Amino acid sequence: MARLKIKNVGPIRAGYEPQNGFIEFKGVTLFIGNQGSGKSTVAKIYSTLSWIEKALVRGDFTPAYAMKYNRFKKQHLAYQNLSNYVNDESYIEYIGNAYHLIYEKSQFVIKKLKEDKSYSFPKIMYVPAERNFVSSVDRPDLVKRLPLPLYTFMDEYEDAKQNIGQGLKLPIGNTTIEYKKQSKKAILKGDGYEIDLLEASSGFQSLVPLFLVTRHLSEIVKSKGSVSRKNISLEEEERIRKMVSQLLAKDSISDDVFKAVLEKISSKFRYESFVNVVEEPEQNLFPTSQKNVLFELLKYKNQSRQNKLIITTHSPYIINFLTLAVKAFQMIKLNLSDDLKKKIEEIVPKDSIISGNEVNIYQLEESNGVIVKLQDYKGLPSDENFLNNLLEEFNNDFVQLLKIENNAN
Repeated sequence: MARLKIKNVGPIRAGYEPQNGFIEFKGVTLFIGNQGSGKSTVAKIYSTLSWIEKALVRGDFTPAYAMKYNRFKKQHLAYQNLSNYVNDESYIEYIGNAYHLIYEKSQFVIKKLKEDKSYSFPKIMYVPAERNFVSSVDRPDLVKRLPLPLYTFMDEYEDAKQNIGQGLKLPIGNTTIEYKKQSKKAILKGDGYEIDLLEASSGFQSLVPLFLVTRHLSEIVKSKGSVSRKNISLEEEERIRKMVSQLLAKDSISDDVFKAVLEKISSKFRYESFVNVVEEPEQNLFPTSQKNVLFELLKYKNQSRQNKLIITTHSPYIINFLTLAVKAFQMIKLNLSDDLKKKIEEIVPKDSIISGNEVNIYQLEESNGVIVKLQDYKGLPSDENFLNNLLEEFNNDFVQLLKIENNAN
């Protein structure tokens, strides 16, 4: 399990204090809080450090290279527009399965962990909140000064569209999507209508890129990501050839050892897990659509125990629907009849249920820069959280208005 400690980075000051200050990234990790509280900051730093660890394992660069010339700040944090979020007081510490990374007093330190930990080679995708831009603008690749992660996401989205096939059903409404390769248009089809995605509602424009990219990358990982030219650069191919050549040069090596070492080399370039980091999956969506989208994200996360889903959200519905998925997991384990299990699966699809042991929810408080882990209640996500409290505050305010109205009469 990857762990992350952050202090004095942007709006995050004290950070998460219990358990030595480490945020734990389980199968599903949620971050909630007000605008500017640091939700995306945590998600972006986790995504960045996970990618650096992967690059080190793959051999894209050496620890010595990564630690020189303030590359962490000027290159890696700058990619996520976070370079101005750090200062001499900033502290970032990441412990993965292969490397221990520390940023302290403006210095980046990399330590290799012992080989006794397994490393699942991940496909890491950061899904930015600006994703609706790629489906609402014709030729977004020609627009300058967009956030760099959006360009990366755009590349994956273009690949995903090529693999839609004929009439892929979307998780909201009775709607399908097709991609016409000749005209390069994504077409939505529903009951009695057919429109270009550019003409669709903002909800569809936000949903379609998220859904297609998640589905596409999940399928690549599920099939053990056959090593295509798209996934491996020319430099990486050359590195593989050199590794194999060095192996073949050893005359004394047995066939069994050769096969085992070759498998280890090739495993560095195959995706074995999917790390899906999603900003605001609820964006522009009706509550029931939010539920369907969350269940889709959980379904693809569940394709492998090694997959991870990280979400930032402003929506109380996302937490509540996640609670449904956890409760369904608890109930499906009981000695129930097939009819009762079928009724449960009509509420939460079987592929989307999730164990509460795989879920962590963190609340970021903008007033003091503190991160708080929400405690569970009987294994379920607690309803005592910032988002639900705002709903309760609304109810209280409405009651007060009714009292004033009664007094006035």
